Amino acid sequence: MKQNLSITALLGMLAIVFGAFGAHALKEKLGADALQSFNTGVRYQMYHVIVLLYVNTYSEFNSFTKNRISYLFFAGILFFSGSIYAITAGGVDPKSIWFITPLGGILFILGWLLMLISFLKIKKVIQ
Repeated sequence: MKQNLSITALLGMLAIVFGAFGAHALKEKLGADALQSFNTGVRYQMYHVIVLLYVNTYSEFNSFTKNRISYLFFAGILFFSGSIYAITAGGVDPKSIWFITPLGGILFILGWLLMLISFLKIKKVIQ
């Protein structure tokens, strides 16, 4: 869990760095559509960082559950946001990695589904 929180903190810091990079360095270099796509990658990264903080500090989830959800979200950030960064700022041809972004989205969905199932399995009623 400590490792998950460290990775989450790193990903949160990088979301801020990438957001600032997009707002300042890329603003003049990218068209409006590419900049909007880049910002989508930053937003989804930060959304999942916030959820990762919650997941890894939620006392009703055991370590196994925390790790499974975290790994799905870590991979989702890498594939979804990372591929968007590579295409928009890195100049990678979208045709060469067309399947990576949707794969990241699927990993996000699986992480959320696993979290839902985990919540439903909790026997203690939260009041």
